[in-house]
Amino acid sequence: MGSKVIPFKIPKSSKEFVRFQVDAEKHFYDKLHQHPEWQLTMILEGRGQLMVGDYLGRFEPGDVFLFSANMPHVFRSDPEYFDPQSDKLSLGHSLFLDFEALGKGVWEVAEFFPLQQWLHQTKGCYALEGGIKQLVGEQLRVFDSKQGWDRLMATFGILQRLQDSKSLRLLNRLTPLRDFTESEGKRMAQVMSYILAQSHRNVQLQEVADVAIMSKEAFCRFFKERTGKTFTEFLNQIRIQQACQLLLETDLSISQIAFQVGFQNLSYFNRTFRKLGGSTPKEYRIKLLGI
Repeated sequence: MGSKVIPFKIPKSSKEFVRFQVDAEKHFYDKLHQHPEWQLTMILEGRGQLMVGDYLGRFEPGDVFLFSANMPHVFRSDPEYFDPQSDKLSLGHSLFLDFEALGKGVWEVAEFFPLQQWLHQTKGCYALEGGIKQLVGEQLRVFDSKQGWDRLMATFGILQRLQDSKSLRLLNRLTPLRDFTESEGKRMAQVMSYILAQSHRNVQLQEVADVAIMSKEAFCRFFKERTGKTFTEFLNQIRIQQACQLLLETDLSISQIAFQVGFQNLSYFNRTFRKLGGSTPKEYRIKLLGI
C-alpha cells in the first residue's frame, strides 16, 4: 500500500480508540488528506466547500458529517476566512475513531457483530440529517467534558444511534479503489486550491495542467480518475454553488452573478444552472426567498 495522502496523523497513542479534537482557527485545515481513523465532525462556525471523492458541496454551522476510514477530503473555508483583516473564525468538533486500537479479538464477541457488519457496509462520506443530526450534534458540543469510561460509553452510544439511523445521506458516489500516494494528494490539493481561487475568471485547461506539472491529456485522466468529473464539470459545479450563494445573499441581478462567478455567457450559465440544480436561477431565488 502506498503512503497516505498528505499523511495526516491524528495526535493520539496507538492504544487510544477515540480522540476528541477542537479545531478553532481562522480557517480549517486546507489540504486534501486522509487517515485510517473514522471521523465524525460538527461545524459550529465557518462556511466553505467540502470536497470528498466525487462530491463537492457546501458546509455551514450545524452540519454534521461522518467519514469512513481513508476517505480523501478537505473542508476548504471560503476566501474571506483566509483574509488576515477578517475577524471571521472557524470552529469544528471532531471525533476520530481508531477501530484497529480495539484489537482483533473484540470482533469475536457476539455483541460486536452488528457493529462490525455496519463498518464493512458503511463506506464514504455521509451528512447526518433530521433527529440524528441534532442528537449527535448535542453530544459533540459537550463531548470534551467526558473522560474515561463516560467518554467510551458516549462514543458507543453515538455509534449505536448511527447504526440505527435512516438519516445518513451518502454524499460521494465514487469511493477510491486505493489510497492516494502522498505525491498524488499534494498534486490534487494544489489543483483544487488553484481552481477554487481562480474559478471567477476564464480558467484554461492548460494552466491547470501546468499547476499539476502534467500534459493536458495526462492531467485529464488523472483528474477524472480521482474526482469522477472532468475539469470543466468540476469548475462549473464550483461556479454554480457560488452563484447559489450570491442568489441568496445579495441583490445582484442574475446576469451580474453569472459574470461574477466566471461564466462568459448568460445563456450557458442558465443552461448549466438548470442541469446541475434542476431549475433556473430565477426559479431558485424565488423558491428559497419567496420573492
